[in-house]
Amino acid sequence: MTEKPMTNQAPCFHSLAFREIPRPDYADVCLATLPNGAGTDPTEWAERLFSLESMPRWVAGAMGLRQALVPLIGIPRAPQDTFKVTDQSGEEALIFVRDKHLNFAAAVGVDPVSRLIRVTTAVELKGWRGRLYFGVVRPVHPIVVNSMLKKATRSKPSPT
Repeated sequence: MTEKPMTNQAPCFHSLAFREIPRPDYADVCLATLPNGAGTDPTEWAERLFSLESMPRWVAGAMGLRQALVPLIGIPRAPQDTFKVTDQSGEEALIFVRDKHLNFAAAVGVDPVSRLIRVTTAVELKGWRGRLYFGVVRPVHPIVVNSMLKKATRSKPSPT
């Protein structure tokens, strides 16, 4: 059976990440199971996942290395509040960063019925600096996010 190309159809996969970056140059989705007794507030989970204190040590170290190296290619260091929640709608909290080299959106969604947490990432690259920077980040991005999810869901849950 040959599939016909779909035209003029709305996307069936919805995420706040794709609201901000509807045609990403890169996108991924990482999933984890919520621990028993854990809360389901997506903003709390987003803040927990992206908190420097709760990141795996090697991820925090990589972030520090990033801060040291990016000025060498003309990218400014990220401010302290880079990973703050910028919006919440329904079961998702959004972290959206607009920069001169790329736009980054991470939507943290919590499904209380299936007890899953997901991080949907969308990236829009801008110019050679964005392509160079993300060329290094792309292969490790899912590993980083999965490590963050693993540590966050292993930690003591906060009831909601």
